[in-house]
Amino acid sequence: MNDIEAKLAASLKELTKKEAFEKITIRQITDGAGVIRVTFYNHFKDKYDLLEWIIFEEVINPVRILLEHEMYRDALILIFNNVLEEKGFYMRVARLEGQNSFREIITRAIRKLLFELFTEAAGKSGKITAHSWLTPEYMADYYAQSMAFIVLYWIDEGMPIGAEEMATIYEYIASRSMWDVLKELQ
Repeated sequence: MNDIEAKLAASLKELTKKEAFEKITIRQITDGAGVIRVTFYNHFKDKYDLLEWIIFEEVINPVRILLEHEMYRDALILIFNNVLEEKGFYMRVARLEGQNSFREIITRAIRKLLFELFTEAAGKSGKITAHSWLTPEYMADYYAQSMAFIVLYWIDEGMPIGAEEMATIYEYIASRSMWDVLKELQ
């Protein structure tokens, strides 16, 4: 994370306290960061790209080291804690819908990390899954969508429970097939 990107991120976060994300302009972001517009475009293509960078750098990427060391529960807790630390910001940007919805942005950010991890794991082991179509791309897409759903639902509900309980909920869902859950409900 470089200083310019951090300043732009801080500016955007501050602006979302006063204005809806959709109404914030690049000029406002750059003025708040103390840089010129061209500097913004040297780092990001638009404010949605900046938002995705914030999510990836501040929420998703910090868990990489935990995942690499198979500390999966700790990684989940850290994701939820990172969102909780900026609760107000995420409550506001989670409302983004349409072409650049928050759901799409957070899914891409999660997918980016998962794809890298699945690709690295497959490359190290040389293993191919039992089904050739279960590629790193497919698996990253699947798990990114499920994780994004849980995070977004939690945000939409106002983050009423803590990070550890959310990690337990995700672990429960992720470790069971739909058939297992149907059997448990009977």
